[in-house]
Formats: sequence, structure tokens, C-alpha cells
Amino acid sequence: MNFNWFKLASPPAFYTLAGRLIPILWGLTIILLVTGLYWGFFETVSQLGGNNPQKEYYRIIFIHVPSAWMSMWLYFVMVVWAAIGLIFNTRLSFMMANAIAPTGAIFTFLALWTGAFWGRPSWGTYWDWDPRLTSELVLFFMYIGYMALHSAIDDVRRADRASALLAIVGLVMVPVIFWSINCPDPNQCAALHQRSNLTKIDSDILFAMLTMTLAFWAYSFAATFIRLRTIILHRDADSVWVRELFTNGGRQ
Repeated sequence: MNFNWFKLASPPAFYTLAGRLIPILWGLTIILLVTGLYWGFFETVSQLGGNNPQKEYYRIIFIHVPSAWMSMWLYFVMVVWAAIGLIFNTRLSFMMANAIAPTGAIFTFLALWTGAFWGRPSWGTYWDWDPRLTSELVLFFMYIGYMALHSAIDDVRRADRASALLAIVGLVMVPVIFWSINCPDPNQCAALHQRSNLTKIDSDILFAMLTMTLAFWAYSFAATFIRLRTIILHRDADSVWVRELFTNGGRQ
């Protein structure tokens, strides 16, 4: 059986598909979130060793690290959709980028807040102009700037293109953030953060962290699709298929 993938570029078709996927994604989110939190709080060690032993409060990493990962990943995905919209002039691509931005901003704020919450007992300060923290803050401003620019322009097509260009320019922050925590020479990149190395993490801690990451990933899809369906309805409010949709009780 042949499946026409290009059909999904149509807002009505993707609206229907997203509606079917949302309940599945919410189910995955709940299952993964409960599993990750349980494992993180009850199946991991009570204290980390090393040169700077950390007690129970280290468990904030099960929120902080996945949030930081998602903030970068979602920005990259947002830029990909924005670039597709610019290249192929597809309405749905711009809508997708617009729907991703708020979720990415939420995860970036969560990464900053949990980083500050973790930093106070660990290093004695809520905020330090650490390269990782500073670059993550700039990424948060890029999300805010993208949404602000889009909402400031009345013409939707112009808003899509202008905000897409801004997002593409801001993509430079993703490798900067990665480099700031994986600096080739730590002596030249003094920071509160240690270098990331998944191979040296305790297996229970790694399991909880990756499970929480998958939970946030599923949530991102669900939240984005909900927002995308709203954007589609708003932009196609005068179209025949939307009128027929609400004539049928809004079920699709």
C-alpha cells in the first residue's frame, strides 16, 4: 500500500493526524514521567561521591538535565521547520515552528530555574556567570524574541518569514551551549558544570535521566500538536473544511 507523505503537508490532513496522536503521546508522557520520577527518587544512590559530594538534592538533575537537553533539541527542530518553510514556502512548516517555540521556552526556563535551585546548595550561589548558564539564558531570550517578533507583525506571512530568519540566526547558540559544557580545555573554560560523560554515570541514575528525557520528549510532541491544531484552526478559520468541522461538532 502506497502512502502519500506529501498529503501530510496539508493543514487539514495534519490536523486530523495530530488529533489521533495526542492521546497516545499523553499516555506515554504519564507512564514515562511516573517511571522516571520513581526510579530517580527511590532507586538511585542517596549521595554522590567525588571531590564535591552531593546529598539528596542532586536529584534535581532528573529535571534539570532533560530540560536543558530539550531546550536545545526543540530549538534545533524549530529552526529546521522554519528553514523548510522559507525554502519550500509551506504554511504548515511555519505553523509547526510557531507551535514549538512556547514549549522550548518553557523547558529553557525550567533548565535555568532548576540550575539555580541546584546551584545554591552545591556551590553556594543561585547564579554565576557560568558560560553554560549564560548561554542558556541567551537561548531563552532567543525563544522570547522569536515569539515577540512573530506577534508584533500583523501580516502572518511576513511574521513567519521574519521570525524564521531570527530563529536561524539564533541557532549558533546550540553549539555554543554544548561547547561551554564540553570545553576541550577545561582550564580555559572554568565553569560550575562538570564535563558531560554518560559512560561514567551510575546505571540507575542514567536510566532515570533518560526516562525523564523521553517523558519530556513525549510531552513536547503532545503540547506542540495541541498548539498546532489551534494555530491551524485560527489561520484557516474562513476555509470550508473548518466550517464543516464545527458543523460536525468539532470532532476530527
